[in-house]
Amino acid sequence: MGAANAFVVGTSLMQYQQQGTIGKYNQAANERTGQVLDNQAIQIEQKAEFDVAQFGKTYEKVKGETRVALAKSGVQTGTGSAYNIALANALEKRLQENLIYYNSKIAADKKREEANFARIKGQIARQESKLAQLRTVASTGTSLITMNKGSASGVKA
Repeated sequence: MGAANAFVVGTSLMQYQQQGTIGKYNQAANERTGQVLDNQAIQIEQKAEFDVAQFGKTYEKVKGETRVALAKSGVQTGTGSAYNIALANALEKRLQENLIYYNSKIAADKKREEANFARIKGQIARQESKLAQLRTVASTGTSLITMNKGSASGVKA
């Protein structure tokens, strides 16, 4: 009878340890996913800075080409239509920069939310493994009680 009890306890202990290990692994994997997603959010924000700088270069090139084209056609820069064109272009530049920053902020925030969700999934996985461990302990206790009741009633018979 002692060997059967020892077998149940031994296998249950192994199961208990495995459940804990799996829970910790799943939590660590989800934490890593969260870190990767956080890094992606940072990269998105850095890319926005790069995109704004590139757009600024393009804008300055177009601005210069427009100024040259206006000068070639005899239009005085800084007045009338030339001024209106320059103002409209400057406003469009500001709008495009704001749009680049806005889109990157939305994308970065989405990545951070995904990162938070991954971490929550990891915490849930860890808690589920702890619950599984509790079920294992309870099941082991029930099995031992049932086995010992059966043997006790078998001895009396």
